[in-house]
Amino acid sequence: MTDHPDSDAGRIVLDALGVVLSTLADDARIAVAFSGGLDSSVLLDAAVRMAGASRLVALHVHHGLSPNADDWLAHCEATARAYGVAFDARRVTLAREDSAGVEAAAREARYRALDAMCAAHGAQSLWLAQHADDQAETVLLQLLRGAGLAGLAAMAPAREVAGGVPRVRPLLNLLRAQLERYARAHRLHWIEDESNADTRYARNALRHDVLPALCAHFPGFRDALARTAAHAASAQRLLDDLAQIDLREAGHDAADTLSHAALVALDDARALNLLRYWMRTLGLPAASTARLADALRQLREIAREGEGHALRVDHAGRTLRCYRGRVFWEAPRIQAEPAVAASEGEGAAREPVSMNWRGEEVWRLPQWRGSYVFVPADANDPDAVPEAVLRGGPLVARARAGGERLRDEAANLSRTLKNLFQARGVPAWERDVPLLYVGETLLFVPRIGVNRCAFDAQDAASDEAAATLWRRIEWREDLLIA
Repeated sequence: MTDHPDSDAGRIVLDALGVVLSTLADDARIAVAFSGGLDSSVLLDAAVRMAGASRLVALHVHHGLSPNADDWLAHCEATARAYGVAFDARRVTLAREDSAGVEAAAREARYRALDAMCAAHGAQSLWLAQHADDQAETVLLQLLRGAGLAGLAAMAPAREVAGGVPRVRPLLNLLRAQLERYARAHRLHWIEDESNADTRYARNALRHDVLPALCAHFPGFRDALARTAAHAASAQRLLDDLAQIDLREAGHDAADTLSHAALVALDDARALNLLRYWMRTLGLPAASTARLADALRQLREIAREGEGHALRVDHAGRTLRCYRGRVFWEAPRIQAEPAVAASEGEGAAREPVSMNWRGEEVWRLPQWRGSYVFVPADANDPDAVPEAVLRGGPLVARARAGGERLRDEAANLSRTLKNLFQARGVPAWERDVPLLYVGETLLFVPRIGVNRCAFDAQDAASDEAAATLWRRIEWREDLLIA
């Protein structure tokens, strides 16, 4: 028997969308994530009825996981066109070997594509079609994974997203059965994803094998799990409030770094809570409890042993560092650099490279993954060198051997490179740079500057021609080469 469109099932869906619409401006552009399945088909149909087709854009993500994916794309585009709704689609390529699994990889890729399309169409709100059954599955999955409060909070009815538009789930309190009744009443046509029957995926195993048994013995389990999610979300907000207090104390108005002393002064539970919250503010994905616990353990060892302790925590392409009392995530370079030597001053084993300078502006040094650049300059530039000095002997790029010295003009004395790096706050892992010699005389050290004593050694400072032709020396890693 088919329900009438104005039945309770029809009204409850439209009422749910009406509540969300009341929070938006009358001219707000709304994006609807449209997979073509039952849930998103109901959402799009109801959105057209409540908001009007002109305010909507239907967005489809083509994962390419199914041989039917092209047909789904065609169905979604034709359906949107029939409604008079603007349509856009993006194809994404998944990392099938992702350690988090195909489901997680597909989810991340989908949201990245949806955010990009929202930006392209000027959408102020992204509507997603998850419902109460999806919420129950999510809470159960998180429980079985041993998730914390953030995981148990599952999906929020509405959530602000850094760098994206707010994500809204108007149907989150409705059952799939209610959506099915709405779809039958309005004679909707939708597609069925054959992978939904594959119980090798954890969510499908719950849906087909576990939830029916729960429904038979605990009919109200969906409401109970929804309350669990709401309680967890409330508790997580309190933890976030506490983390904000700790971040103000440890961040000292520089939230991209933390005070090492302030962090390790907290007990483990509070320190881990701060680390999780801090990483979220930086846009980093959540790390496992084991990885965060290891990071905190290492940071406590540094507090006991000093910064000579080798901190090494890698996550999401970044590396956790501690230097001069500050903890921060170092951004990745294009390629992994050779490991910094354990003892200070011991450079990576690289053979010296030489050239006879004849006016070149770039000297590429692939073994250091960077280039020396010689930029025309004037004599007042502190890193400028007379061209006569550069021509005075072969230029040689060498790794640090230890014990090299350079004159500190401000202090009017000779100091080791180690001391100069420390004085300038250059972390140990950024000191693996090529030293530039002219002949046997040290001429330039990246991140420190020019050795002006080398001018006298080349007997060029008094050369009138040299005084008019100068070059500023710069060391640029590959990441910075235009």
